[in-house]
Amino acid sequence: MLWYTLLIAAVAVERLAELVVAKRNARWTLARGGVESGREHYPVMVLLHTGLLAGCLLEPLLADRPFVPALGWPMLALVVASQALRWWCISSLGPYWNTRVIVVPGAAPVRRGPYRHPKLLRHPNYVAVAVEGAALPLVHSAWTTALVFTAANAALLTVRIRCEDTALRRLVPA
Repeated sequence: MLWYTLLIAAVAVERLAELVVAKRNARWTLARGGVESGREHYPVMVLLHTGLLAGCLLEPLLADRPFVPALGWPMLALVVASQALRWWCISSLGPYWNTRVIVVPGAAPVRRGPYRHPKLLRHPNYVAVAVEGAALPLVHSAWTTALVFTAANAALLTVRIRCEDTALRRLVPA
């Protein structure tokens, strides 16, 4: 369980690094006239992602979930792959990436990295979030956490993607 706790701690540190990048990028976009949308759902997103990390730690302890190598190792590979995709998204979007929905009016859409083919995969960062949210708990058989997060995240992403797409349509040329 120690190595799994260290994994969850590493993901938590990664989330903090994302927040540092997001705060810097928010200053950059807002200085260029960025418009924020979706403030209402942001606290829910923070709570959900915090709950994911807490559930990953608590469920294996409280429900005595074992590490099952046949499940755990492939799930760990998916966690690593989702982190790689997430940071590819962050680096591809550059200062436009954020944990909040902030759009600079008139900015050209990003068409590099995983955003190169938007008709094929419009929101690759959310693919990374969904994969990680299911895989991270399953590394240590926390299937209840995986199911609850996946269902709640699907509902949240429905709202989030609609908000983001509306803001982009309204403020960014096609």
